[in-house]
Amino acid sequence: MRRPFPSRMLGHLRFRSRFVAARLLTIIVADDDDDDREMTRDAFMESRIANPLVFVNDGVELLDYLHAAAAAEGADVALPALVLLDLNMPRVDGPQALTAIRADPRLRHLPVVVLTTSKSDQDVLKCYQGGANSFITKPVSFQGLVDVVRALDRYWFNIVALPD
Repeated sequence: MRRPFPSRMLGHLRFRSRFVAARLLTIIVADDDDDDREMTRDAFMESRIANPLVFVNDGVELLDYLHAAAAAEGADVALPALVLLDLNMPRVDGPQALTAIRADPRLRHLPVVVLTTSKSDQDVLKCYQGGANSFITKPVSFQGLVDVVRALDRYWFNIVALPD
């Protein structure tokens, strides 16, 4: 299920996020847990980050979205600027989705940040070996998640250069 950031909320937010060609850069969040998706959405709102958010439930939906956006190059649908990827999802899990993203020449440039409850050293290593750009363990508190979201915004949209 895709739920972009509600446009009605944009007027209430300070625009701190990065624009490219007069458009906000989209962030796609792949997470199968309803509560985690809602908390993530709330953390972005609390952080006053206006980038559109697209939520998908698993790796299949993520890859379908990315392939459709890549095929629609130049249309209204654009590839997201950032992928936030949970590890443990049904159908296609995070590591499998990451492998598919890195194997596709149209997608391999996308920054992928693993955002998961796992603290396993084995998961960290597997994700970096698979091409993840970052691995973040989800904080247990809402304020911790807000802090992570603000750090993601600062790093990915204000410090580093992203491809157009």
